[in-house]
Amino acid sequence: MMDVTAIGELLVDLTARTTSSDGYPILEAHPGGAPCNFLAALSKFGARTALIAKVGDDTFGHLLRQTAEDCGIDVHNVLVDPEVFTTLAFVTLDPSGDRKFAFARKPGADTCLRWEEIDQELLAQSRVVHFGTLSLTNEPARQATRETIAYSKAHGALITFDPNLRVPLWADLGEAKEQMLYGLAQADVVKISEEEVRFLFDLDEKEGARRILEEFGVSLVFVTLGPEGCYYANAQAQGYVPGFRMNTVDTTGAGDIFGGSALSRILRLGKHPRELSGEELKEAVRFACASAALSTTVFGGIPSVPSLEAVEQLLASR
Repeated sequence: MMDVTAIGELLVDLTARTTSSDGYPILEAHPGGAPCNFLAALSKFGARTALIAKVGDDTFGHLLRQTAEDCGIDVHNVLVDPEVFTTLAFVTLDPSGDRKFAFARKPGADTCLRWEEIDQELLAQSRVVHFGTLSLTNEPARQATRETIAYSKAHGALITFDPNLRVPLWADLGEAKEQMLYGLAQADVVKISEEEVRFLFDLDEKEGARRILEEFGVSLVFVTLGPEGCYYANAQAQGYVPGFRMNTVDTTGAGDIFGGSALSRILRLGKHPRELSGEELKEAVRFACASAALSTTVFGGIPSVPSLEAVEQLLASR
């Protein structure tokens, strides 16, 4: 039995660290992609994980597949396609470490995944299946993702969803909203940012979480607030956990690492997310906030997942 399987993008983040003498950015390559960042945190904290993805038959594609495997992620359904290039994300950072993205993806390998290439037995044997919206931007990956979620729900998997809105990848933001609402309607657990709540509903985190719970049948919502922490809510409780202020250099992947870290604690409790008490949720969110905060002190997504010891030390010190 697999604890968590995720479907979606595995890509290289090319981060602008400095500029050359003629003013062009000098880029540093890091392994990333939201679903794999999410799984890397889960694997680091003891969960059995698998990734369903596609990369190109190129240097970056092979490096990414090996990196995911080195993280303890099952990569037998990470396919290598000689017809397309591995997707690249160009990351620029502001002085606070917050990031903006541009993409080389016309098409990227991640958009070319097809349903018939997916190991259905892996889905049937997964306790949790996770997805985001980057695999919903283009066909055939959109249909592959929708088939994956339908099949997984039919086989009793818990569904987790992170909208992970990347505006440059959508020609029409109305379509982006439509796909995000589809994701909410499928999910048992949602990790969403305050910016995405405003984009969808023009509401604050509390009212947005309430709407997601009541209108979409979601069992548990985390609304991340960047360095300010996280608001959480289910049928039993709602509350707020403040963030941990750090010497931030790069926020890439922090939300994904929050999500994977929180889910790692929930899996250990062995209860359905709707049944978690306020104290159980508070402890899971505090752990996830500490993990995400530590990740912002390191460049990149996957490489920035902290150790369990580092998270525990931060929690003990605050």
